[in-house]
Amino acid sequence: MPIYEVLADELRKIEETSFCAAGIQERADLQRLLRANVDVISPDTLVIAEEFGEWEDSRRRIDLLGIDKAANLVVIELKRTEDGGHMDLQAIRYAAMVSAMTFERAVDVYSEYLSGIGSDIDPRSSILDFLDEPDEDSFGQNVRILLVSADFSKELTTSVIWLNEQGLDIRCIRIKPYVYGEKILTDVQQVIPLPEAEEYLVQFKEKQREAAARKFNPDFTKYDITINGQTSKRLPKRTAIFTVVKFLCDSGISPNTIATLIPSRINSMFRDVEGTLDTEAFVQRMRQEEKSGGKRFVERRFYCTDEELIHADGRTFAFTNQWGNRTIAAINTLIQAFPDHKITCIKSEVES
Repeated sequence: MPIYEVLADELRKIEETSFCAAGIQERADLQRLLRANVDVISPDTLVIAEEFGEWEDSRRRIDLLGIDKAANLVVIELKRTEDGGHMDLQAIRYAAMVSAMTFERAVDVYSEYLSGIGSDIDPRSSILDFLDEPDEDSFGQNVRILLVSADFSKELTTSVIWLNEQGLDIRCIRIKPYVYGEKILTDVQQVIPLPEAEEYLVQFKEKQREAAARKFNPDFTKYDITINGQTSKRLPKRTAIFTVVKFLCDSGISPNTIATLIPSRINSMFRDVEGTLDTEAFVQRMRQEEKSGGKRFVERRFYCTDEELIHADGRTFAFTNQWGNRTIAAINTLIQAFPDHKITCIKSEVES
């Protein structure tokens, strides 16, 4: 679609050009500029590596590797060509290669990247502060792919549409250059999936992943929590840790003190606001903070009914229900930290 300059008596077409004709190189120029301005092609993304290729028996390298706010890895493949070449196949290989990356490995990779650009930012804190819901256990559950090119062939776009239908998350970003006098302009558009359909597709894929997780990797283990001689039986892991934390807070222990005992969740265990609020007021305040540039708030990821909210230190706290493999270890840490409360956690007996 051409771009036009609006004049008094006419619409003057701005001439298209190519990155090659404009003297813009793929790595030295385009990649460098997008690395420093990644939000242009991928909003809410943190670049953690450039030219990443730390795997055996391969000389292939990911142009840019990032993470998004939901802790998904983001593989960004760049081309300045007019058809995208075979970048879809390359990016799928890269996504497969990094799919097993752990949080600790991502911290190491980001540390090397920061060192290379002369930054003294702490990589672990930077990643945890960036994520909406920092959780080392659920890091990198999905790998997103961004293909960025001056244009895409029909063969490539057909392949990407089909791959998305199979459950992958691939986006095509067209970045087309124009010449305007002595200036080079560029038009950046997401062409697959269309922005109007993106929210629906994201929700659909999330439901697919949740259903697959329930079907193929269920964890039905239950736990008995005993506090001062009173036992709550057969609790799921997330309910077990909530029961312990709610009791400790109701006993006068500050939620902030509890959060510091679990370093991996220190910034994600609670969401809180000033005042003593009910559920409706709390959620409304969270929405207001989100609209003002605060962290995204997903109500279903927190214990925030009127009975579940925690009131302490003049604030209202909601406890996260997003817990993974380290839940029982976290419970045991809290039990050891507060022995006077006589809390125990044991695996429930299997019902006959």
